[in-house]
Amino acid sequence: MMSGYGLGSGWMMLMPLVWIALVAAGIWAIARLLPRQEAVRVRARRESPLEILDRRYARGEIDDDAYAAARARLTGRR
Repeated sequence: MMSGYGLGSGWMMLMPLVWIALVAAGIWAIARLLPRQEAVRVRARRESPLEILDRRYARGEIDDDAYAAARARLTGRR
């Protein structure tokens, strides 16, 4: 014998899960569209010429003499 509820009782139990999934999908979509704070901070700050020089020296791209000469030019010292 059928109780007369049909799918209604099944949907009543499933509806909270559907709403939770919709809200979670909306939050996920908004989070994906907004820029990340680290990316904004990196774009806003540029490396100074001295920082670039120090990085190149640390990597071994330039030798001691070239580093000292370039640093003297950049800082205005002779």
